[in-house]
Amino acid sequence: MQTAIVITEQPVSVSVPVGYSFTLHCRAEAHTSLQYQWFCQCQSVCRQIPGATKQELPITAQKTKLYTCRINDLYRNVIFSDWVKVEVHPCVARGLLPQLWQGEPIIILNPTEQKVEVGKPLQLQCAAIGVPAPSYQWYRNGNLLEHQKKKKLWITHTKVSDSGTYLCCASNSHGEHWTNAVDIHIGTCCSEKFFATGKLALLVGNNHYQHHPNLMAPVTDVFELSLLLKQLGFQVVSLLDLNKAEMVAAVSRFLQLLEKGVYAIFYYAGHGYEHLGRNYMVPVDAPQLYAPENCISVQRILQKMQQQQTALNLILLDTCRKWYNPECALSQVQPLEPWGNTVYGYATSEDAEAYELQNGEFSSGIFMKYLKKHILQEKKVTHMLEDVLEDLGRDPVVTGKQVMEIKHTLKEARSLTDPICPTGAATERWGCSREPPSETVTFPCGVQAELRFHRLFSNVLSVCAKLQDLPAHLTDAQLMLRQPTEVDDVASLEESHPDQMDSLLTSVYKQEELDCIFQLCGLQKIQFFLL
Repeated sequence: MQTAIVITEQPVSVSVPVGYSFTLHCRAEAHTSLQYQWFCQCQSVCRQIPGATKQELPITAQKTKLYTCRINDLYRNVIFSDWVKVEVHPCVARGLLPQLWQGEPIIILNPTEQKVEVGKPLQLQCAAIGVPAPSYQWYRNGNLLEHQKKKKLWITHTKVSDSGTYLCCASNSHGEHWTNAVDIHIGTCCSEKFFATGKLALLVGNNHYQHHPNLMAPVTDVFELSLLLKQLGFQVVSLLDLNKAEMVAAVSRFLQLLEKGVYAIFYYAGHGYEHLGRNYMVPVDAPQLYAPENCISVQRILQKMQQQQTALNLILLDTCRKWYNPECALSQVQPLEPWGNTVYGYATSEDAEAYELQNGEFSSGIFMKYLKKHILQEKKVTHMLEDVLEDLGRDPVVTGKQVMEIKHTLKEARSLTDPICPTGAATERWGCSREPPSETVTFPCGVQAELRFHRLFSNVLSVCAKLQDLPAHLTDAQLMLRQPTEVDDVASLEESHPDQMDSLLTSVYKQEELDCIFQLCGLQKIQFFLL
């Protein structure tokens, strides 16, 4: 026998922050007109909601409650909808909820690392907000745990085999979000010592833009970070002011040299933006308004880093995360696999800007100010970044403007100070370009000049020139540095002006010699600091 009243739309449970406004819906069909009445239950007390007699029930979340809707027709037939839970979270951090939140899951509580004795209970907990309320699925070492589908993972009597890396996926009809990965040790303390088979770092700083405001801090930040990473044993390539083709070439070479067990760091400082969790770096030749096809996708780089089976991928983005061009479409990027080896360190939070500090001619990103204070610490890299976050968060200059954000799936307590146990020679070819030796040049007039070369960056050379003692027949001499020119042109100038005091010192430093320094990165551009 067919039911007199058929519910065609059931209300759905939601998980929202306190003060959030939304609407529950219930719809039914019958042969006569229908009447609706909503009820709520809080602390075992069920009551009718006065005036709630429509298909929609507007709610501003204050307390966690259960709701149901009663539907009746003119013949006294009655049916109740499903009971649904409106879970209200009172302590959701301000700014965690995106401005245009569509109800996709957002993690508000991550599980924590634990050490548990064999036979003792283990409880891990996470929480997420979402509309509809998210469902949960726990994983250990990347494998799905069939019966662990709640916010709380509970194991009554633990075994040594329960040790591993745990994380949970919260999902609903709008998408999914993963918690941080945590290490759980059952029975024994973790005495395992970690090491890297090699340490590679690619640092890119874009200062001078063709179509966007210039920046000041990246040149300083890239230089200082490169020195610190070299202290930690990293092979570093540091590059300034790259156009898109040069960025693609440098990243491609970097990715080719990554291999199993390597610690890889990619750092970028310059203009950038983020939209729906996707980050883009802006090359110096990007037009106004730039779009994804003019920029470099960070997520694509990270995907390829993971494919090389690296032991640690550290992405440091010292860039803004605001979205400036809502008209353009996003590039297609596949979700990252939960391999447990990735750490993101964002200089600022989502939809916020990153700031520079200026003191006279000196300029530095505020993120780098605190990163260089802690990066040499002998502790798990995520814990080191937490120290950076706390210091930056206490800085009164950026209070309410900039706060660092950390995301990671790092399942092991790996540190940037871990030793290197090399297994191959590939990493030895990264960041080891030759620095030219000093030279003394004697000109036809008898003047001698000393040339010194310093490779401050992998694509920037500092050329210093100093006059030696002058011959007795000369009372004044001047040096002039110029960009390299064709050797034939230099030779003809010296031949026609043998006694000229202004000299083209670049005659002894040929273009092909400069190019050999940068063959490793496949870059054609050479920049100079002329001193």
